[in-house]
Amino acid sequence: MTTTDRLFSLREAMKRQQLDAYILTDSDPHLSEYTAERWKVRSWFSGFTGSMGTLVVTANKASLWIDSRYFLQAEIELSDVDIEIQKIGIAETPSIADFLRTELFEGQTVGVCGQTYSIALARSLETNLSKSGIRFDTSFDLAEGIWEDRPAVPDGSCFLHEEKYSGKSVSDKLYEIRAQLEKDEADAVALTALDDIAWTFNIRGTDIAYNPVVISYGFVSKKESVLFIDEKKVPEEIVGYLQEAGVSFLDYDAFLPFLSQLPDGTNLSVDPNKANIALLNAIPESCSLVEGFTSVTRLKSIKNEVEIEGIRNAVIRDGVALTKFYMWLEQSLRDGERVTERSAAAKLSEFRAGQDLYLMDSFHTICAYAEHGAIVHYSATPESDALIHPEGLLLIDSGGQYLDGTTDITRTIALGTPTDQMKEDFTCVLKAMVSLSKCKFPEGTYGGQLDVVARKHLWDAGLNYLHGTSHGVGHCLNVHEGPQSIRLADTNPTSLQIGMVLSNEPGLYRTGEYGIRIENMMLVRDSYVSADFGAFLHFDPLTLFYIDERLLLVPKLSISEVNWLYRYQQRVFGRLRPFLNDAEGLWLRRKTSCSFMRHLPAPRRHSPGNSRR
Repeated sequence: MTTTDRLFSLREAMKRQQLDAYILTDSDPHLSEYTAERWKVRSWFSGFTGSMGTLVVTANKASLWIDSRYFLQAEIELSDVDIEIQKIGIAETPSIADFLRTELFEGQTVGVCGQTYSIALARSLETNLSKSGIRFDTSFDLAEGIWEDRPAVPDGSCFLHEEKYSGKSVSDKLYEIRAQLEKDEADAVALTALDDIAWTFNIRGTDIAYNPVVISYGFVSKKESVLFIDEKKVPEEIVGYLQEAGVSFLDYDAFLPFLSQLPDGTNLSVDPNKANIALLNAIPESCSLVEGFTSVTRLKSIKNEVEIEGIRNAVIRDGVALTKFYMWLEQSLRDGERVTERSAAAKLSEFRAGQDLYLMDSFHTICAYAEHGAIVHYSATPESDALIHPEGLLLIDSGGQYLDGTTDITRTIALGTPTDQMKEDFTCVLKAMVSLSKCKFPEGTYGGQLDVVARKHLWDAGLNYLHGTSHGVGHCLNVHEGPQSIRLADTNPTSLQIGMVLSNEPGLYRTGEYGIRIENMMLVRDSYVSADFGAFLHFDPLTLFYIDERLLLVPKLSISEVNWLYRYQQRVFGRLRPFLNDAEGLWLRRKTSCSFMRHLPAPRRHSPGNSRR
């Protein structure tokens, strides 16, 4: 079926169910960022393959809502399809609710699959539609009757994430969860996010690409803990391990019926952004919701010492893989070999796979050459796969899943002699990244309060980027992890706490020319305690790979920024050199030579201040 055929079949199904509009997403019942093929219904109906987007279909129109990461990608993929692109964040773009209120009349009905639509979105949309007398129905999965060869629910087995990597037993985690439930004045928590479930029960799997999680649900109360999962997915040794911790098992499909039998008056902790509306509809009216980030989400975000040590080891192995890859790339281009975006990305995955404790990549590698770098979440296809030449800029955003940690890194390098404009832009982005890296902030600071620390350097030059500056990173889990974040106009009430891991990734994108992004992972650490102003925190860089010095305009850097870069480059070389052969060590030494220091004052020694540890 062509996209036109699929949309026609959808509209016919809408007529049969008396629906005047239908909403499609690529969400699964767990509202995951990455989903198994079964739930990629928006992609199947529209042909747009970006990881974020909402398709709304009426009798006469089809519109796709996307954010700035996908503006260019959507224009390319939908160029021959009768689907209107709605650009989120642009002033003239209507919200989905406003669009539907304009297109529909009082008494008409909007449908959505309730198992893949969040409580928060469903409530908001229903409230807005009701103002115009438009009904909202969450009971229809129209894809099921149209997508004839729709993939099945993943059935891969899970495996134990051993305590030598997790740092805590399941019993310890259940104790902490129950203690937090007491503080939250909740009787139980419904675990719907796959990474929350994997963390709680120390299990991992391969059901979702790039995220080592298992299709399942969880429930923890003051008296019991239940894992809802297909029994075929759980090896006997894991059954025994979890039963020793007091965990019982029920089938995956038993989750909603289980919730429907909750005792009257139960206060259930639920994240309305991570739980689907079908879950809410299943809970007895006599029960109450305690809404917000769940106890598990908050506990998971603060890494224990074993996890932190694991991440430090993982970024070393990741840095070794990156060194091997970029050496290979440089030599291949020098020898005139044919290297494309897709073949380079595959080679990078190959080098990562050669490292100990590697499981999978942590997301689809963005290998974007020249003008493709301006597409923030570019994904090379066989049709767009560009041949890489020894000139221009190459942006690669990639990461790995290791048993002891998750990595996420972006580097932009010059493949030839960079232009002055490229240097200006790169230096501006570097200043933004360094500024956030060097930031000290009072305990209790929210991520949104720090966004301008990075962004100001671009604003001063009349530049900007529309994506977030920082996201949380999991531990052998999702590369995008909440609740912590650093974003423009962020209303996230989560304060940054010791042990949280975040990215730091400002960027700059010139359509049709190139993109620049520099990304490190960083750890929130204690800095010092002031008698008058209390405790302060700071960021400790985790990522270990060089920053391309050929793209620097050193006069644009302050002495403080130069000193930071000098220390960082030396740290990269010092940490990676013991794990490289002589040729690799010599190559990395050249990349971290810090030749720009020759005509500058000697770098000041770093003083960590009065640490509380």
